Amino acid sequence: MEKVKLAVLVSGGGTNLQAILDAQNNGIITDAKVKIVISNNSDAYALIRAKKFGVDTRVIEKKGISQEKFESEIISLLQNYGIDLIILAGFMCILSENFTSKYKERIINVHPSLIPKFCGKGFYGLKVHQAVLESGDKETGATVHFVNEIPDGGKIIAQEKVQVIEGDTPETLQKRVMEKVEWKILPRAIQLVAKKIKGELV
Repeated sequence: MEKVKLAVLVSGGGTNLQAILDAQNNGIITDAKVKIVISNNSDAYALIRAKKFGVDTRVIEKKGISQEKFESEIISLLQNYGIDLIILAGFMCILSENFTSKYKERIINVHPSLIPKFCGKGFYGLKVHQAVLESGDKETGATVHFVNEIPDGGKIIAQEKVQVIEGDTPETLQKRVMEKVEWKILPRAIQLVAKKIKGELV
């Protein structure tokens, strides 16, 4: 059977997208393939990363259009490409319940903390790591989870820890979490879910 078709939604640099594409090449992801990368930001470096791998890209800007129109344009693309699984890789737009309910347990996100800590509305980017440092926690990490209508509220697929080191800044902590955890558990989780989907599609 052919591979599970992935769409990756991005807004920025695309380091998690790079980890996914590298994992395809390295044999970590064997049951899925990125078919399209969709961004809400025409300047996202992630689009350049995708093109280097020969992956189709599209930009759907949210500015000036309703949430409903924005999501319907994404859905239209997903349907055209026959997408089985959606990956949010640094996608800075909240998706409505209308969208997430259409793709129940078919949308994956990676969040840079140990959910249920430091997650939900307002916790993104460096704000997460700043909150970890202010809390005095000795460890943090990343979590891959399914996406539902509650920000960072879906079922956990994978989670891994990393140590907080004395003298850490939000930037050094972010870098460690990405390199040691995010870029590893996201591809592994995709492979795990893709294998399950393939079993269901057979």
